[in-house]
Amino acid sequence: MALDGFNDQTLSRRAMKAELLDAETELRLAYAWRDHGDEQALHRLIQAYMRLAISMASKFKRYGAPMNDLIQEAGLGLMKAADKFDPDRGVRFSTYAVWWIKASIQDYVMRNWSMVRTGSTSSQKALFFNMRRVQARLEREAQASGEKLDGYQLRHMIATEIGVPLRDVEMMEGRLSGSDFSLNATQSVEDEGREWIDTLEDDSAQSAELVENTHDTACLRNWLVDAMNGLNERERFIIRERKLREEARTLESLGTELGLSKERVRQLEAAAFGKMRKALQAQSSEVEHFLA
Repeated sequence: MALDGFNDQTLSRRAMKAELLDAETELRLAYAWRDHGDEQALHRLIQAYMRLAISMASKFKRYGAPMNDLIQEAGLGLMKAADKFDPDRGVRFSTYAVWWIKASIQDYVMRNWSMVRTGSTSSQKALFFNMRRVQARLEREAQASGEKLDGYQLRHMIATEIGVPLRDVEMMEGRLSGSDFSLNATQSVEDEGREWIDTLEDDSAQSAELVENTHDTACLRNWLVDAMNGLNERERFIIRERKLREEARTLESLGTELGLSKERVRQLEAAAFGKMRKALQAQSSEVEHFLA
């Protein structure tokens, strides 16, 4: 059912004029769609219950989403319900459709509430749609009884009431405390147009740091080359195969190639490291840990 091009008033008027289906007609249409793919029966079923979708969409206006978008999502939920409805279960289509419509609207609201994912678990979803209502009721009850609740007590009571972890309540409280704002927005008139993005620390490498790192890397590379040149050909071969390949070769495979035992290859590797360590220590005591 295409809803583009209609405002919510037009959709509401059209939905209110749709027929009311009795249980027998509803069942017949559901069988016609499920068993025979009768699109006219599907369209008639959806049209009849579009008023239900619009009614449910109107309950979510307080979350700031355009009513026409809410109706669109409600209509999508209604169509999913019609597609998956099993008339053999003995349940009225309207009862089944309510869950699909509600889920579709809630998913839309949560996706568009913030650029940051507001909630993905069932407890976070329950908090998003119930936290403010439960909080207001608890505060009214506390005020009526003369109690004073601090923030921690209130959050703990909300967690108990809704049946979610306390950490989820604390997280959702922060998410619901305010909407997104642009980092390019100015802080205040007194700050001469200073934007919020100007307060963020630049954690990228600075020019001086890049130059220093480049110099250190070049020095280390030269020292390692000199240390390798101090080894004999067999020792260099073992170090290359054991440490400089993407997949290091095993002592056993090297022993087979060199005609040596695995233990002898290990001894040669250890001796080569010893020579390289001495060479590097002669250059700088700070690079010894590269051979650990």
